Amino acid sequence: MKNEIELIIEARSGDVGIPVKRVLPVAKKRMVGPFIFLDHMGPAYLRSSIDHMDVRPHPHIGLSTLTYLFEGEILHRDSLGVEQLIVPGEVNWMTAGKGISHSEREPAGAMLKDRFIHGLQFWVALPKELEDIEPSFHHYEKRDIPLISTDALEIKVVAGSYEERTSKLNSYSPMTFLVIQSLKEGSFTFVREGQELALYVVKGSVEIDGATINETQMVVFKKNSSLDIRHSGDALFAVLGGEPFPEPRFIWWNLVSSSKEKIEKAKIDWENGNFPMVPGDFEKIPLPKL
Repeated sequence: MKNEIELIIEARSGDVGIPVKRVLPVAKKRMVGPFIFLDHMGPAYLRSSIDHMDVRPHPHIGLSTLTYLFEGEILHRDSLGVEQLIVPGEVNWMTAGKGISHSEREPAGAMLKDRFIHGLQFWVALPKELEDIEPSFHHYEKRDIPLISTDALEIKVVAGSYEERTSKLNSYSPMTFLVIQSLKEGSFTFVREGQELALYVVKGSVEIDGATINETQMVVFKKNSSLDIRHSGDALFAVLGGEPFPEPRFIWWNLVSSSKEKIEKAKIDWENGNFPMVPGDFEKIPLPKL
């Protein structure tokens, strides 16, 4: 199949301490392959000594988080004791498994100047048989992410493979995540048999079969569809997806699982203080009263 579009998603406005555009999930599309959540953070202009990003410790189960920045700095701290700064072009890959908590804040030095924060944050659901694995954290620097350059595009292979280049990112199910920056107008084609794919436009626009897809829109393609697009000269877009899971996933707040019972237990553990906590950080986001 070629350009078999299932759905076009319009991002909705949200706030996590900085403005975000929430893309996934939506009522008509809960997941794209294993991807169950996508926030497009910013671009947010933060004023020196006034504004700051400060996401207090919060829990996760049953998923991995993937953070990729275009601008700014974020300091990750988690219940494993990991403290890791992420800057543009790098990747933080945190696997919650049976349970992890973490905070996401700007480093103190960053707040001394006017700056922007801009990036993408995904949640990637774990296969059912791996939902209860031990939590872990991996950081990937720029040199760990394969870069493929053509006369019209720079393609970063963050997860999966493209043109015989394979990412070092240790995913738990077959998945794809490419970050693509155009250098001039041109075309891009991508095929990945067995995967369900989507394309999200961060900046600029792409054209698919005569239809224009603009900033903060996501196109979801039917499984096994190939992507054949035209892109503007200033386009910045991401291709993501993977093999769909055979069973559904439940999502409540920051908790993801194939089991509602596991989500209920995690809620109780977080509320009662029995969840792994970030060392030395006595703040936490309380359980929402939904």
